[in-house]
Amino acid sequence: MKIAEIRAEGMDTKEFMDDKVREISNTVGSALAINALSGGVDSSAVTMLGHKALGGRLKTYFIENGLMRKGEPEKIVSVFKKLGVAVEIVDAKDKFFRALKGITDPEEKREAITQTFYKDVFGRLVKDSGAKYLLQGTILTDVDETVAGIKRQHNVFEQLGIDTQAVFGYKIIEPLVQIRKDGVRKVAEALGLPESIYNRMPFPGPALSARVIGEVTPDKIALVREATAITEEELSGIKAFQYMAILHNDRVTGMRDGKRDYGLQIEIRCWDSFDARNAKPTRVPYEKLEKLANRMVSEVPGVVSVTYNITTKPPSTMEAI
Repeated sequence: MKIAEIRAEGMDTKEFMDDKVREISNTVGSALAINALSGGVDSSAVTMLGHKALGGRLKTYFIENGLMRKGEPEKIVSVFKKLGVAVEIVDAKDKFFRALKGITDPEEKREAITQTFYKDVFGRLVKDSGAKYLLQGTILTDVDETVAGIKRQHNVFEQLGIDTQAVFGYKIIEPLVQIRKDGVRKVAEALGLPESIYNRMPFPGPALSARVIGEVTPDKIALVREATAITEEELSGIKAFQYMAILHNDRVTGMRDGKRDYGLQIEIRCWDSFDARNAKPTRVPYEKLEKLANRMVSEVPGVVSVTYNITTKPPSTMEAI
């Protein structure tokens, strides 16, 4: 099924919002709907569109999957409380870590997260609430990469011929599926979201599990969470589309206190891009990278090596898995 793209340049954001609010309202009717808010610009824009369309008939959840950045649930709940949107945090950490146990293949990890999220966690929420619909922030780039076989995005179903009503027990509504990240930012700003949200860096649906090569465990997530916090602090002044820290699976030889230290490797990626379809590594000043590396090896337990990715997309991709 061909999706008619709406390009950011020349897009009438008011017309787009009015159309999507009307579509959501007409689709849901008098029924109830739910949505998952991660705090990224896509899910945040969908949350605001949904609440404009449905008001109290949309229940918004933040799924605490154990894979998020430092303080993320509390931070996002606070932002949306100020916007008049109540968000309930659902603790599902154990479910996700059980689902990921023993899995190393990137696509299998994504599928484990998809099934846990849609069938287990949201399946229960739908049953308990009586909702018939799930609103989510799928964008056109998610569909393009999945259909092309580049990598399976966790939020793409209909375009792969998957009937979510039959598989999960509810229909999925995708108000943003005709636009890309630059278009979503325009819509999010027009919806009254703060700049901290509408200009926020992209963050993957599988969260920090997309930045752990190999098996995902609570200990590894704790390490990459700390590495992520350092990376975001040090590169916050860099005008880039996205930056991240990736924990590699293989250990490498290092030295501490004159002795061999068989330790961990962190890879830093920083991207210049317009819409995420193509990207070039940002030319980060060497002094900035040096400071980042020094903090990483001194503050993240076990790290002895820090590298910087200088490969373009394609052939690379932004995330590691």
